[in-house]
Amino acid sequence: MAAPPTPRTFLGRLSLPERNFVANALRAETVGGVLLLVAAVTALIWANTPLGDSYESVRDFHMGPSALGLDLSIQHWAADGLLAVFFFVAGIELKRELVAGELRDPKAAALPVIAAVCGMAMPAFVYLLVVTVGGGSTDGWAVPTATDIAFALAVLAVIGTSLPSALRAFLLTLAVVDDLFAILIIAVFFTSDLNFAALAGAVIGLGVFWLLLRKGVRGWYVYIPLALVIWGLMYNSGIHSTIAGVAMGLMLRCTRREGEEHSPGEHIEHLVRPLSAGLAVPLFALFSAGVIVTGDSLTDVFTKPETLGVVLGLVVGKAIGIFGGTWLAARFTRAELNEDLAWPDVFAVAALAGIGFTVSLLIGELAFAGNPVLTDEVKAAVLMGSLIAAVFAAILLKLRVRKYSALVEAEERDEDRDGIPDIYEQDNPEYHLRMAAIYEEKAAEHRRKAELAGASRDSGDSPA
Repeated sequence: MAAPPTPRTFLGRLSLPERNFVANALRAETVGGVLLLVAAVTALIWANTPLGDSYESVRDFHMGPSALGLDLSIQHWAADGLLAVFFFVAGIELKRELVAGELRDPKAAALPVIAAVCGMAMPAFVYLLVVTVGGGSTDGWAVPTATDIAFALAVLAVIGTSLPSALRAFLLTLAVVDDLFAILIIAVFFTSDLNFAALAGAVIGLGVFWLLLRKGVRGWYVYIPLALVIWGLMYNSGIHSTIAGVAMGLMLRCTRREGEEHSPGEHIEHLVRPLSAGLAVPLFALFSAGVIVTGDSLTDVFTKPETLGVVLGLVVGKAIGIFGGTWLAARFTRAELNEDLAWPDVFAVAALAGIGFTVSLLIGELAFAGNPVLTDEVKAAVLMGSLIAAVFAAILLKLRVRKYSALVEAEERDEDRDGIPDIYEQDNPEYHLRMAAIYEEKAAEHRRKAELAGASRDSGDSPA
């Protein structure tokens, strides 16, 4: 009789290489998230002070070669140009997850993928329900579906909460899958009339890019000009230009060959991520988040169906969708939750995923491109929904901060000082021998101190 299948552990301990990768990736995202937060606040202050006219002047200033169809506003350059860098990094992250990360094993990938899909479907459903009842436009259904991991990590940094590595990896995987579906939504639903000549040129350029990678050609002076040509052709094709960034990111090899310390994809991601997180995304936020905030505009956020749908989609839809999808998937796949964590932890991370800043702002601009008033109102709704989700998640996470601190401390402890956390060396005899030597040395030191203390006490007790 066959033994019953062993239940899988959900949110279990990561392997050491995966833990190190997640830690490095999220460290960069956290710094970028803080810059993103600063840029958003700066934009709001700039747009709502007497300098507001200068903000609009800078944002709407046009530059670029009109002969190439690239005479764009600064805001447009930020959304279509700089965000292509962000999506290039997203493409590399997705490729790595598919070939070397959590998504390479279909069984292990099932839970985060189902959670991410439900975390996008439920906000869209909530939005459509609200606008249907309120008689609003359904064009913005995709606005509340995105998660901004950089902003979420900035919130964690601000409130001083460190998540255990399993929860951090879950949040990162959610964001990667979320980015994949956001890319598909942008490509499928926000493509204007196609220019087939430009599209053919972009496809040929991508083919050359792929061929050069296959041949092992190196040199930034080859790839950067080619990438700019591909981006320009993609922009003029009618397909959103950020798709060019994703496509090039997916073409990079993210598996290591013998003798390689890092794959080409990992190396390039390490080089480009600071540009994406530290410059591209904050500048996009600076020129997209500057909406006029008044008492009436804040009231409109909670009274107009489109804006209320965005807020509820981010705050309610994301939390229910991710938590509900995770719980159902775990139940039907016989996955058992890590004994160190509890389902409220999953719900807190689901609430944190309701911070949908960067891609939500981009989709809002695309969805209501012909209605600048509604575009600004939807942007305000994205900001308000993300703020509410951040506060709600912060409260939930603070309730468990002592538990998280203890888990993080245990994950980071390295008493033998060999650079590897002790929790990963419990099956290594050499580790235990090193620890035995350390404790023997400490024991000898304490015996010596005891003898000195005893001698000192005896000397003090002797008669003068």
